[in-house]
Amino acid sequence: MDLFNLERILKYLPGIIIGLTVHEFSHAWIAHLSGDPTSKDQGRITLNPLKHIDAIGFLFLLIAGFGWAKPVQFNEQLLRKKTDVIKIALAGPVSNAIIAMVLSVIFVLTINRIDYENRGIQLALEIFYYSIYINWGLFIFNLIPLPPLDGSHLLFFPLRRHPELYNAFYKYGSLLLFGLLIATAVTKVNFLPIMNAIRFFADGFLSLLGYSV
Repeated sequence: MDLFNLERILKYLPGIIIGLTVHEFSHAWIAHLSGDPTSKDQGRITLNPLKHIDAIGFLFLLIAGFGWAKPVQFNEQLLRKKTDVIKIALAGPVSNAIIAMVLSVIFVLTINRIDYENRGIQLALEIFYYSIYINWGLFIFNLIPLPPLDGSHLLFFPLRRHPELYNAFYKYGSLLLFGLLIATAVTKVNFLPIMNAIRFFADGFLSLLGYSV
């Protein structure tokens, strides 16, 4: 596949922008609801993509299939409950799953009513279809239990009682994640079978709605 295929990038672009923006907005919003004003003070409770998207991470996501946005910062000392960390971590991936499901419903309701000779409508549905997979991808990728991904906050929450151990895990877990991504890209060995999981959720939900993939 040509990573720099302009047509492919343009079709992926809306799904990536929407997915990253809502993901980070959701982290910020839940952090604010949990009592920490940090995200609000930093202007992160917004659906303006420019407040959330990291230029380099966005470029990587477009051409390499993985990337990152600007992380939402929060002060654990200001949260009402210690377990609010888990709610904040879950907010981003769950928002992507909700987007994917909503887009799936719209796609299925529209697909049987379109004029297939209208290229504009076809293109819009293609963008919808890619957006569904992109948001399921963000949901699954961010639940991997390795730092700095959201899944690490869920699985290793108990380690927060032991700061030295948690900091070591965070440091070396990030290196492990980066190493797995590089190894997958270089060797073509699927060390992180994310695509299989994406197909399971995306195709499965579309099938439940009556669309045969």
